[in-house]
Amino acid sequence: MIETIKIGTLKWHHILDPTDEDLQFLKENFHFHPLDIEDCRSRTNQRPKIDIYDDYYFLILHFPYFDRWNRFLKTKEVKIFWGADFVITIGKSHWVVKNLFNSGREPDDIYQVRQVGTSDALLYKILEHLMQESLSLLSKMGVEVDLINRDLFSKKAERTIERISLTRKNIILVNTIFKPQLRLFHKFESGEIEGYAENMEDYWGNILDYYQKIWDMTEDYQEIVEGLSKTFDSLQTNRTNEIMKVLTLISSILLPLTFIASLYGMNVDLPFQGQPYSFGILMVCMVLLASGMIFLFKKKGWM
Repeated sequence: MIETIKIGTLKWHHILDPTDEDLQFLKENFHFHPLDIEDCRSRTNQRPKIDIYDDYYFLILHFPYFDRWNRFLKTKEVKIFWGADFVITIGKSHWVVKNLFNSGREPDDIYQVRQVGTSDALLYKILEHLMQESLSLLSKMGVEVDLINRDLFSKKAERTIERISLTRKNIILVNTIFKPQLRLFHKFESGEIEGYAENMEDYWGNILDYYQKIWDMTEDYQEIVEGLSKTFDSLQTNRTNEIMKVLTLISSILLPLTFIASLYGMNVDLPFQGQPYSFGILMVCMVLLASGMIFLFKKKGWM
């Protein structure tokens, strides 16, 4: 179903779940390229791109969003037809697009959608809010990185490993989403995409600034997580080495005692075997031997 907001001569059409009739309507009334219509019909995520035509632009953009448990990031596709007097958002777009559209239909219009005067301004508002939401998601990831840093020296290794793996996966996804779109956003600022309104260069530059900030934050978090991962691995290796060191020292102390006990367990004649206090004598010798070894280990700094 096609929903429409009229802002003067500007129209914003929003098609949540396009049917064949909706796509045929777009093809007949706006004369969009058949390949663009096929991209809108596809249920799988397309490659981010912007197709430039004489009378309209077609954008496919990707933005991250958290799943229902706020743990894993996923990719949401935004498809936009952009013309001189219309903007068409199509498909199950990001919830930010839906909120902006619903705001334009309400009397209070909290996002001030009805105050835009051109299709360029409307497109800028959509992209700006999508970028702000992406920055908000990255801020949440930054909080998670701080929690990992704080719990790095805790003894709950499994939880730390899970957090590091989860955060690393999310950062890789953000990197995968925004890296292919770098050239696309540069087309706005460079003037390759002229648009339909004048004096929009600063606004497109602001979108690129958002993108650059997201890119810088992603790279910073990626480096921090890699450093935390290496530090955590070093800590775990050191803890394992300490445990093995203690166990080795205990084994070294018990080894001669075990040898003596095994020797006197043999059915042969041995010194002190016939003495009434042989058990006490052996116990004293074993205690002295163990104490001497402990003293030696401490003197060499092994304990």
